[in-house]
Amino acid sequence: MARISLDYPNSLPGIPLSVLSVPMENKYKCQQCLQVLRKPVQAQCGHRFCVHCFKLLTSAGPKPCEACRQEEIYEEPMSILNSNEAFPDNAAGREIASLPARCLNQDCSWTGSIKDYEAQHEGRCEYERVQCEACQASILLKDKDRHSERECEARTLNCKYCKVTFNFKDIKAHDEICLKFPLQCKDCGKKKIPREKFNDHLKSCAKSKSACPFSDVGCKTVIENGKLSDHEHSSTMEHLRLLLPMVLSMTRTQSEALGSGEWQEDSGFGLYRAPEEGNGAAASTQPVDMEKKVNALENIVCVLNREVERSSLTLEAFAHQHRLDQEKIENLSNRVRQLERTVTMRDLQLSENEQLVRELQHCTYDGIFVWKITDFSRRRQDALAGRTPAMFSPAFYSSKYGYKMCLRLYLNGDGTGRGTHLSLFFVVMRGKCDALLKWPFSQKVTLMLLDQNNREHIIDAFRPDITSTSFQRPISEMNIASGCPLFCPLAKLAGKSPYLRDDTIFIKAIVDLTGL
Repeated sequence: MARISLDYPNSLPGIPLSVLSVPMENKYKCQQCLQVLRKPVQAQCGHRFCVHCFKLLTSAGPKPCEACRQEEIYEEPMSILNSNEAFPDNAAGREIASLPARCLNQDCSWTGSIKDYEAQHEGRCEYERVQCEACQASILLKDKDRHSERECEARTLNCKYCKVTFNFKDIKAHDEICLKFPLQCKDCGKKKIPREKFNDHLKSCAKSKSACPFSDVGCKTVIENGKLSDHEHSSTMEHLRLLLPMVLSMTRTQSEALGSGEWQEDSGFGLYRAPEEGNGAAASTQPVDMEKKVNALENIVCVLNREVERSSLTLEAFAHQHRLDQEKIENLSNRVRQLERTVTMRDLQLSENEQLVRELQHCTYDGIFVWKITDFSRRRQDALAGRTPAMFSPAFYSSKYGYKMCLRLYLNGDGTGRGTHLSLFFVVMRGKCDALLKWPFSQKVTLMLLDQNNREHIIDAFRPDITSTSFQRPISEMNIASGCPLFCPLAKLAGKSPYLRDDTIFIKAIVDLTGL
């Protein structure tokens, strides 16, 4: 006999008995797992096993058949299970494939054959409960994507500001320390200031208020940073009047100190030095010298006051001219901003018009649409890299005032077809005349990958499930896509494929208009 093929990397044990809608005959039962045979093989003793179960039994070498022993027909060497002496039982496989089946999951009303169950429904049922890999919660398969993206407490997120990865539950704690997190200045109202630069902004913010540098000598003004220079210029005389008592107090202190010691001149003000014996005559001359110094200082202050007054008048004139210039600049800036907004609106309107023209160029109104996809190799690489996993076709219509539809294509597959198939889906879009149409959408849809030699097109068709949200009247721009995740094996596009010529493929969609 031929050696059994073991090329089933993802082989599974038998199909549960309860999947069958009719009582099961014993000839369809695996002698190992006691379930319905999946990919049956027949040993030389005549007993049947699932290929998965048979591989496990014989993985360590030949093994006696327990079914033969139970039936008391054990006889060597016929009752020895050996992968070299077994063969695929295709006849039994075809019989099993035609048996009626039903879905075991609660709320699922699917029925069909065992063949359809294995190929289309098993592992894909929306009502099958699966475990979230992150938080270990049990969820319905149809809710898996929404749970992973929006609900899972253990999902990971990337901070949109600093790009650091963290768990969803830590989002608030991260926002409190994120150096790139945007803050708003309460003084000037400026937004989107990164936390790492916020302190620098406060120091330079024109609206931020701080105490006058002369607050230590009595100035009580709190002024905005941007107006600090104006305040210093306008209040120069006031600041000098506040300084004068301090200067006079210092001179009096120095005069009093002369009674007990000597001031030795240093840099114009003098340093105190204790009296020495034999210098009494020199000490008696110090009060006269100190009085002269005080008079000189007072004269200097008066001269400085006059100079400051003249400078204040000049600065005031400059400040007035500066304000006039600032007003002109502000008016010109407002005008520029107005023109920028006008240009932006025109650009947006032009972009919308260009999009409308592109849609009208490819739009059809008879339910038949041919989608030409060029640069297939580049688009395929973008899909593999995850840059553009899916692409949408232009919209087409069942009639001028009919259903609005489009196609969605995954060049590297989606779901069960990821990495192995082209996945093609049909999308119902929101149209301008939806209120006049019959809902849910129930027209038969045929999807085709065209053979450019016009010999053997790849065709798949389906009639919408009217209970699915994919075919109800759209409340957003488009409904959830529905279609064929296993539309076309990618292997058929390799080499000199009749479906791929000049790096271009053609996809055709036909909507049956019967009854409209």
